Amino acid sequence: MQNWNTLEPSECKKTRGVSPVVLFQFLFTLVFTSKSGNQAILSSKAPEEISVYTVNRFMNAKTFNWRKFLILLSESIIVKRLLSLVESDSERVLIIDDSTYSRNRSKKVELLAKVYDHSTGTFMRGFRMLTLGWSDGISFIPLAHTLLSSEKKQARLMEANDQLDKRTVGYKRRVEAQQKATKALFDLLDSINPRTLQAKTVLFDSWFAYPKTIKQVVTDYPLQVICMLKPTRTTYGYNGQKYNLKDLYRVLKKKRGRAKIKASVVVSLGLNDNNEDIQAKIIFVRDNRRGKKNWLALLSTDVDLPDEEIIRLYGKRWQIETFFKYSKSYLKLSNEFSARDYDNMVAHTAVVFTRYMMFALISREEKDPRTIGELFYLCCDEMENIRFAQSLFLVMACLKETLMNELVLSEQHVQDLLDTIFDSLPELFKPFLKENQLNQISKAA
Repeated sequence: MQNWNTLEPSECKKTRGVSPVVLFQFLFTLVFTSKSGNQAILSSKAPEEISVYTVNRFMNAKTFNWRKFLILLSESIIVKRLLSLVESDSERVLIIDDSTYSRNRSKKVELLAKVYDHSTGTFMRGFRMLTLGWSDGISFIPLAHTLLSSEKKQARLMEANDQLDKRTVGYKRRVEAQQKATKALFDLLDSINPRTLQAKTVLFDSWFAYPKTIKQVVTDYPLQVICMLKPTRTTYGYNGQKYNLKDLYRVLKKKRGRAKIKASVVVSLGLNDNNEDIQAKIIFVRDNRRGKKNWLALLSTDVDLPDEEIIRLYGKRWQIETFFKYSKSYLKLSNEFSARDYDNMVAHTAVVFTRYMMFALISREEKDPRTIGELFYLCCDEMENIRFAQSLFLVMACLKETLMNELVLSEQHVQDLLDTIFDSLPELFKPFLKENQLNQISKAA
């Protein structure tokens, strides 16, 4: 937290006034004050040089590339602190999902739109926060996001500022906010390097599980796809025929009894741009929540993965749901500031994502002994030394017994001989040996 080197490469610069690092650190710590943004700024605890106008100018800046800042910061955390903690590359995945960014009480917010909330089944005012994250099954790190408005003009309650310079990052952000979620999905993937993050699989929900989207991910990126499917008119090729999901399940031979996996099959998603057939495995899983005859379908473009492994990997997608819940409930995602400017909301979301990264890193360091670093390896060396000392005690016990029984030496002579041997040992082992020397030898004998 002392050195935010990623601020300058992401064009977060100021020519005069308060440093961007100082402003960002102040915004980062607002969550601990139990006050709204403006209340905390106006309180006596805020630095004298920071005012409401200073913070607003910083967060409303059209040239600050907050996505680049988040990606540089998250990649640094993942590469330097987390990659070494998981040996298998298959455990590292990318996760894409969206969640509602509520501004229900607002009327004049830039690009405000009517969006559908899947959890409540109703429409609300706000945005769809499309998020790309990384996970190793233990820690979730957000990488990038987009606050999506709506591609339909009639669904937008406010339009974007039309006075912006089209060369700025702020203008490009607004254009991206008015496109389809599937198009924004690829913009997020284009902004990262999966090889740097050592991720081979991307997970997403059924809202993005279209054959066209899946084929593009597999063809254009070095990634496999695991996703949930929903019963629609989309067809899949099987035995020379086209079946939708329900018909495909009907023609397959199901496992009997209470098997969790009812059936699995390799299907064709169609040809890509290079006229290559894209195959995928579909797994039908029993859905106990809705009755014995109901099922859920998972798709994996890696047809060599076992069915159980596909289900296990898809289970990691739940981490992004807990991330959304934590950010909204505890990190004040959409209620810390009442901004109307679109750039302000993007900047504040970047601050919230940074907070979550730091909490995730602290949590991992407290629970995973390997994050102790050099101390962990010193402990391992110490355990090796203890095991060696125990073995050496057994050798000494056998030597003592032999000397006393075969050569008929007195116990004092034998002890003097053993003390001489102990004194000639390296200093590394003496603390382990001398402390319990008599007790261990007597027990072993």
